[in-house]
Amino acid sequence: MTATTPSATPPTTPADALLAPVPDEDGAPFWEYAARGELRVQACTACGRLRFPPRPCCPHCRSFASHWQPVSGRGRIWSYVRPHPPLLPAYAAHAPYTVVLVELADAPGIRLVGNLVASAEAPLGSADPAAVRIGTRVRAVFADCGGVTVPRWVPEKP
Repeated sequence: MTATTPSATPPTTPADALLAPVPDEDGAPFWEYAARGELRVQACTACGRLRFPPRPCCPHCRSFASHWQPVSGRGRIWSYVRPHPPLLPAYAAHAPYTVVLVELADAPGIRLVGNLVASAEAPLGSADPAAVRIGTRVRAVFADCGGVTVPRWVPEKP
C-alpha cells in the first residue's frame, strides 16, 4: 500500500452530496442560529446550566424551561480523527480531512463535533494536519452543507 497526498485541485463533490444534519424539534433553534452565523447552546432557565445536545428537560434539575444562550464560538480541540479513506464515498474527494471534538471555552463540558478547516471559505481537508493537536485553540465559522448551515472550526492564531 502506498501513501497518497491530498490533491492540489479542490474536490468536485457538491456540498449537497455530503451528510447534512436533520434538525429535530429540540435542536431546530441551534440550526436557525447557525444560519445567522451565531453559535448558541441550550440553557436551563431554572438552574442556569448549559446543555448539549438539546433536549426538552434539564438533566440537572428536570425543568422544562429553557432558552438559547449565545457562546463565543471559541474552544479547544478535545479530540480529533483524520479519516482516510473515508467511510462514505461522497467524502473520498475530500480525504484526508480532520474531524474535531471541540470543548467550548465559555461552556466547559459542552463539546461540539465539526470539521477543522484552514479558513471560513476553505474546503474539507484544507487544515494543516501537522498543526492539529489536542488543546489547540479554535473558533467557529459557518458553512453551508446541503442547505443547512453547520459550524466548522479554524485554528486561532497564537
